Amino acid sequence: MPQNTAIMTFVYNLSVALYLYLIKLSALLENNKAKLWLNGRKDIFKKIHSQLQPGEKRIWFHAASLGEFEQGRPVIEKVRELYPHYKIVLTFFSPSGYEIRKDYPGADYIFYLPMDSKSNALEFIDLVQPSFALFIKYEFWYHYIKVLNQKQIPLFLISANFRKDQHFFSWYGKWFRTLLGKFDHIFVQNCRSYDLLKSIGINQVTIAGDTRFDRVFSIVSAAKTLPAVETFVENNICLIAGSTWEPDEELLVKYINETNHKFKVIIAPHEIKEQSIQSLIQKLNKKAVRYSQLAQLSAEEADVLIIDNIGMLSSLYRYGKVAYIGGGFGKGIHNILEAATFRLPVLFGPNYQKFQEANDLVKLGGAFPISNYLMLKEKLDDLLENIELREKAGIVSGDFVKSNLGATDLIIKKISPPSY
Repeated sequence: MPQNTAIMTFVYNLSVALYLYLIKLSALLENNKAKLWLNGRKDIFKKIHSQLQPGEKRIWFHAASLGEFEQGRPVIEKVRELYPHYKIVLTFFSPSGYEIRKDYPGADYIFYLPMDSKSNALEFIDLVQPSFALFIKYEFWYHYIKVLNQKQIPLFLISANFRKDQHFFSWYGKWFRTLLGKFDHIFVQNCRSYDLLKSIGINQVTIAGDTRFDRVFSIVSAAKTLPAVETFVENNICLIAGSTWEPDEELLVKYINETNHKFKVIIAPHEIKEQSIQSLIQKLNKKAVRYSQLAQLSAEEADVLIIDNIGMLSSLYRYGKVAYIGGGFGKGIHNILEAATFRLPVLFGPNYQKFQEANDLVKLGGAFPISNYLMLKEKLDDLLENIELREKAGIVSGDFVKSNLGATDLIIKKISPPSY
């Protein structure tokens, strides 16, 4: 009903205004992320206007943050390859995406997305004038979607993943469902998402799979050779611990300190603050070295290598035999697919249920969840001692990635810029 639509739109606008207020308050309280969020949007329309060149044809991609960007990256790069005469505009909502990828060469223009309001959406779309737009995974900004729809600009949602507990499928979800109806097509990752959308009358849906498989598979051929790491690993079995947090590191440190196995360990913490790095080194009884100091020391004599920079992890997996992925004792595990692509058995903490690839790989026998130190010790002992078990689990991981390739090509076949 129109009245209900007006009420829900009012509530939505109020929630957006409240979010903006909280961001400003956080910035005043010296929250660095909130400051980046605000500063990145300062004079945003002037920045956009000054950079865009007249007479261009443009395609707009939007990602909330870094994870969503990586999900959409294979599609961005394929679109760039197929339509080189179009300029690509990439926007981010979060600083954790923009600040890391603001120099990404695959896009011609990279901006923060102005806060969602009727006036902002109109001004942004009038400036960018995209031939079509692609939102990645979870982005449902009411005013942007509405303006794109009113201006008859094709809009696609790619790599989408839906759960039954989302607003769209609740008794009060009619207003939210209207947003889904405005997408020209929605590409979902799995059958569950497809069935959920069909159950509420959203029929412009295709099961495309997860584009991240295409992305991580390309990493194998693009992985850098790291001579210093090769010297460190030498001919030893190496455990790669990627994107670790303190709870992960507590278990790993205990195992490293107590085990009698002869093996090397590379730890790439999620956060590389100096205090955290120093604390980790102090807890280790084995000889540890930071990557930034590796050239100055005898690398082959060290037992543990700690990565104190960002961007190396995807190339490190090539030197491993087993991987541990962090985050599972917090909100959820980080990317396990990069390790799986290199045919490594994968271990992670207990909070992995929201990640379809983790659930699938556990069932297949390529990944192993652990909830405590005893489980970690038992599984690592097995994988380090039993070559057959380790190699079998690694083959399962690699084959799992290969069997899920192709989402990017499927999406590309169904989307294309208008002929004008």
